[in-house]
Amino acid sequence: MSSEPKKAGVLEACVAKAQNVAGLIDYAADSIVSKTILDKPVGTITLFAFDKGQRLSEHQTPYDAVVEVVDGKGVITIASEEKEVGAGEIIIMPGNVPHAVSAVEKFKMLLTMIRA
Repeated sequence: MSSEPKKAGVLEACVAKAQNVAGLIDYAADSIVSKTILDKPVGTITLFAFDKGQRLSEHQTPYDAVVEVVDGKGVITIASEEKEVGAGEIIIMPGNVPHAVSAVEKFKMLLTMIRA
């Protein structure tokens, strides 16, 4: 067992170890699952797993956010325009612009939000 102190706001499984991003989170029936990878005052990295048909309703944040799709397909709606995204693609959701996320099929996304 390590005598190193735990790092607050950090997923220990990723500290100094390579991990498969999609393998860090599992799907759950009729749900959206999230796991925080890194949470710092300057920003967060959060992994999400959406079951088919699940969605985050329209909202906005004051910060830009980068979405990287790591598995499946989803629809990102930005300022009422739908953009289909699939594994291996990224899209930026601009700050102060309404956006929503929905799962066309099961999909996983890594969300990086920069608070600046």
